[in-house]
This record gives sequence, C-alpha cells and structure tokens, in this order.
Amino acid sequence: MSATPVIQEVRFDRALIEKYDRSGPRYTSYPTAPHFHEGFGVAEFREEIRLAEAEQPSRPLSLYLHIPFCDTVCYYCACNKIVTPDRSRAIPYLEATLREIALLGSHFDKRRVATQIHFGGGSPSYLSMAQTRRLWEALREHFNVADDATGEFGIEADPRECPTGTMEQLRALGFNRLSLGVQDLEYEVQKAVNRIQPLQLTLDCVREARACGFGSINLDLMYGLPLQTEESFRRTLDAVIEELNPDRLAVFNYAHLPQYFTPQRRIDASQLPEAEVKLRILENAITRLSEAGYVYVGMDHFAKPGDELAMAQRQGILHRNFQGYTTHGECDLVGIGLTSISQVGWSYAQNFKTLPEYYERIQAGLPAVFRGLRLSEDDRIRRDVIMRLMCDFQLERSATGRRLGIDFNACFAEALPEIARMAEEGLLEDDGDLIRVTAGGRLLIRNVCMAFDWYLAHGPQKKAFSKTI
Repeated sequence: MSATPVIQEVRFDRALIEKYDRSGPRYTSYPTAPHFHEGFGVAEFREEIRLAEAEQPSRPLSLYLHIPFCDTVCYYCACNKIVTPDRSRAIPYLEATLREIALLGSHFDKRRVATQIHFGGGSPSYLSMAQTRRLWEALREHFNVADDATGEFGIEADPRECPTGTMEQLRALGFNRLSLGVQDLEYEVQKAVNRIQPLQLTLDCVREARACGFGSINLDLMYGLPLQTEESFRRTLDAVIEELNPDRLAVFNYAHLPQYFTPQRRIDASQLPEAEVKLRILENAITRLSEAGYVYVGMDHFAKPGDELAMAQRQGILHRNFQGYTTHGECDLVGIGLTSISQVGWSYAQNFKTLPEYYERIQAGLPAVFRGLRLSEDDRIRRDVIMRLMCDFQLERSATGRRLGIDFNACFAEALPEIARMAEEGLLEDDGDLIRVTAGGRLLIRNVCMAFDWYLAHGPQKKAFSKTI
C-alpha cells in the first residue's frame, strides 16, 4: 500500500534554489505541449474519443471554455489573448463556440457526467452576462452537467469588469468557484504594468461572491513585477490575507521574456527587481502565507487547510492538468475555444491558435484540433510518476511498480543517478523505496520531475521554458 502523503511545511532554502536555478517544464501535461505534433488531427481526435468511450463509458468529463478577449493589455501577460475594446468582436466567437459545444457534445455519451466546468482566458468577464448565459445554457443542453451540490464550476473574472450584482448573477447561472486576478495592490506597480485595480474593487467582488454562496475563491498574485520591493509586496500580502482572505492563492513568478511576448516590451526592464530582491520577496511571501495558515499545495499554489485542494493532497487524490491543481483528475478534459487543449483517454489535442483558422474549421462542422499526440506506453508510465510527484511530493517505488506493472528501478535506471545526487544535496530523501521531497525541495519539485522526463534527455526542445523560481 502506498505511503500516505505527508503535508510538510514548505521551506525557502536559498542554497538549493541557487543550485537548481534552471529552466524546465511546468508539467501541466506529460509529454508537454512542445511535443504535440500536427500528425495528430481531427481523425485521430475522433478515434481517441471513440476508444475512451468504449474503455470507460462512465468516466466523468471536465469542460474547459477559453474566452481569449481582454479590454486592455496587462504588460506582464503571457497568455493567449486578443486585446480589443470593441466588444462586437466577441459575437462571432460566441457563435463559433456555441457550434463547437454542440459538435463536441454529440461525440460524448450523455451518461457521462460533466462534474467540472471552467471558463478561462483572456478574461471571461469580457463577455456580457447574456453571452455568458448562452454559453452556460449550451453546455447544459449538450452535456450532462452535474448538479450544484456535486459539480465544481469555476470562472476567472477581472474585478475591473464586475460591477455590483455580477457575482450574484454568475452564482445564479451555476458558477460556484471564482478566481480573481490581482497580481499586486500597489498603485505604482499597477501603473507600471497597465492594470489599475484598487483594493476596494477586488474587496467588493470577494464580499459579494461570499454573500451569494461561492464555495471557493482564488486570487492570483505575481512577484518580480516592475517597482516591487520586499516592503511593497509585504503590504500587498498583508491586505490580501487580512482583508480579502481567499481560500486559495496562486503566487506566480514573473518571467520577463519580451522576445516571446510582445506586451512585455512595454515594461521598463530597469524597473524590475534584481534577482536577490526577487528571491527575498518570494521568501517573505512563503513565510507570511505559512504564518497565516496556508498550505503549500505545489507549483505556486497555496490553500487553506480546509480547502478542497489541501484536503485532496492530504488524501493523496490531488491531480494536475492544464488549469493547474484539481480534485477532478479522473475526468476526460474537453477543451472548447481558441487554443484550448483536450485530454481524452490516452491523448492530448489542441485547438487552432488563430481566429480565422478556428472559425474555418468550426464552420466546416469539424473539431478545431490542429495538433496533439497519443501517449505511448512509456509516456503513460512517466506521466503517472511525474504527476504523482507534482501532487504528493513523494513516490513509493514498490507501490508504483505494482500499480503500473513495471520494475521501477529497471524502468527508470537512467534517472536513478540524478535521484541519488538530489538526495545527497538535500532536495529529497530516498530510503531505497520511498522518494520524498524535503520541505526545502518542494519549491523545486519540477527539478525532481525533470529526472523522469525522457524528452528532456533525448528530444529536442521547441520553445523556451520559464525559470524554475
């Protein structure tokens, strides 16, 4: 029987961080998106759905809908988005996604329950409430959506676009999880990244969401932004914890890559905090959040001990996918909209990234998939190992071998010297069976996972990865 995951305190270990400061995947999937290929298209996607339906006809579904539009550009942003104040541009996109919902719904057995729905972006709150309602009603018409008591239905929202009454209307539609972008509460920092968002706006959204029954509220913060200091980010954290009091927090590292992300060229690089300051900001954030009682779930994410993510981690049933950490890892993920990614059966499938291509495919009555892959047996084994490490911070060789039908040490002989080296350096502990990431190593969990990534050792990389810290 596998060892029960132990919730450790995360610890900022400067020596380890400096030693393992290298680029690597974030492992929202394995194999990661750079390895998707255009040899996997519509026909292959349909076949994977057919196989998944045959193999697990009652497997639940998770539906992700991507709304790419934003009214104004945030200079730090590296998301797939379309920035325009012209809201009429959302009309043809809405019609296309409605057709895609109907098309994809026809491919899945109605007995399969959609236990999770997530609207992401861009900014889903860019849409009018009437447009959001049409999408929600279409999902309920073409998929078997769970009831409010058992389903997890989330939406990302921009407080700047949520006047009084918005949260109540979203809750009435059926959303019961909320994620709000904040990044930083200091005016000068907000001005430097073109996102002016007073605390009161966010506070009004949080209060209204709680009052009308949202079950969990997440806030996104970002460190490493221009003009941030240790003291300024401490003030942001104090306000977030004491006044906003979210159930979950994501504290992301800002990676300045203007050569890849055009909006970042508007950031004055001379205003970015130096590497040493950035590390101290992170260290202070970890200390402050730990003191406030938040649990480090993994990869930038913190949660209150009573939140679903923290409880799932304690029970060893936490999962990770393209939306981050989730309690719904037993689902097939169906991606809807521009650039969205599906994970069905043993495959990944990604939609087109440009509107003309997306519209053309949907108008032809076909899934908008343009690339993907089917996992090999080796991919499946490595995905299991990497995802369990990402979520549990530990792995038992014997139990993993029995579950996957492998000789663990023989299968991962190439990784064992690296595992031994990381154990010597304090990143993890290894008693010969149980590999357990130390409190100081948890911030560097993807470095541990990279030891099991075949593609990093053998396959060419097609794009730059973000820095580990």
